[in-house]
Amino acid sequence: MPVSSVAAVVAASPAQAAEHFARRLSLETDCADVHDAMQSGTVDFVLLDVRGPNAYLRGHVPGAINLPHRQITAETLAAWPRDALFVVYCAGPHCNGADRAALKLATLGRSVKLMLGGMTGWADEGFAFAHGSEPGTPSATTAA
Repeated sequence: MPVSSVAAVVAASPAQAAEHFARRLSLETDCADVHDAMQSGTVDFVLLDVRGPNAYLRGHVPGAINLPHRQITAETLAAWPRDALFVVYCAGPHCNGADRAALKLATLGRSVKLMLGGMTGWADEGFAFAHGSEPGTPSATTAA
């Protein structure tokens, strides 16, 4: 009987799969989880928009602070406690700015997760954006 290209490579054991997906979730979060935290007021992380300031001005996730990945240093992070969890995002899947930011944060000894999808993912979910130089709040935003 023929085997599909899906089954041609044997699946990992359940234990290996559990380890893999737990590891991914320790490194990543998604737009819906960030949105839910913002809406519920349970914001136990620092949301960083790591794009340039002009992109941030045009629109950003409500509550996000603009800190371009090139400006992430021990000095720029000094305003936050050492145990702060940072969540970073950039334009979307076509952009590696969030990966660069996450690497810098981790190298500086900071906890970090990547928000999958970035701005593209946020828009795909239909969530509102804030505009201007301030982080904004969900109540002061416009739809995607």
